[in-house]
Amino acid sequence: MEETNSPVPGNNKPEESTATGNSGGKTTPQCSVIIVYKAKIGNKLRRVTVVWNKTLINHSLSISVDGSGGSCDPPSTCRVDLKPWPFWSKKGFKSVDVGDHRVDLFWNLRHAKFSGGGSPEPTGSYYVALVSGEEVVLLLGDLKKKAYKRTKARPSLDDAKMVLKKENVFGKRSFSTKARFDERKREHEIVVENSISGVNGKEDAEMWIRIDGIVMMHVSNLQWKFRGNETVMVEGSPVQVFWDVHDWFFGGPGMGQALFIFKPGAAAATAMATALAEMALMEEEEENEERSESDLSWSSENEGKQQVVAEQNECGDGSSEFCFMLCAWRVEK
Repeated sequence: MEETNSPVPGNNKPEESTATGNSGGKTTPQCSVIIVYKAKIGNKLRRVTVVWNKTLINHSLSISVDGSGGSCDPPSTCRVDLKPWPFWSKKGFKSVDVGDHRVDLFWNLRHAKFSGGGSPEPTGSYYVALVSGEEVVLLLGDLKKKAYKRTKARPSLDDAKMVLKKENVFGKRSFSTKARFDERKREHEIVVENSISGVNGKEDAEMWIRIDGIVMMHVSNLQWKFRGNETVMVEGSPVQVFWDVHDWFFGGPGMGQALFIFKPGAAAATAMATALAEMALMEEEEENEERSESDLSWSSENEGKQQVVAEQNECGDGSSEFCFMLCAWRVEK
């Protein structure tokens, strides 16, 4: 490992961290953050999928809760539009029956703060609370006291577990995000950089992955090593890093997508990582299709594309190990 001196000029410039619009005739995906939790609702562990989406004209939050299982009981989903709808929609309350159990959703996003990097997920001054059986089974945000006061519910005896986080970022040579590999530890800054420039600059390409300012990985001849995996140590703990940057080189004109998977723990089977990457890449286009502009109502319609991604990309062998997936969309111009 080596202390970072940014190997790529122009690192972390605002124009290189996010991008919007169409390029090369391809549809621009939404800027999105998908987080999957397992929460105990009605004496049963259920998957709760939180999706933050942002486009040029809209900014929304949707939360899906698994039903009792089976095609006749699809997830129940609530959508909250933060922009451009009126101020009142940023605070509210809704209820729904999930199986035989009532679930209440409370949210207050009126003063939510967001990072300057363009991420649709708030960084503070908000809460989103899911309540079942007079217990807060899932609580997001830092306004915890206000959330408990508003919901009049007690903390759950079984904490919700985050099992997957997936984020889309856009750039040209530098892609940055933040992730927590262990909920008990601090958040880490992740920066992926590449030396690709233009059509003819893909020869002898290199890639660097930095975590908290330290170069953890350096891949040379990236055009031939566009898929791979490596183990890095973060604060004394192993983290498996898998990458697939095939489309950066062979995806045709316009935007090319790369996938990076960060999985804490001991080395996993390469076949598992490869299958994970292939599934995510195949489904990404479906996942980023425009959602219907619905009002603030619970619905039983199947927002299945997000749910399928969550189910198939959940990492590990049934354990609760966390998995972070970074989809890096490279913009040529």
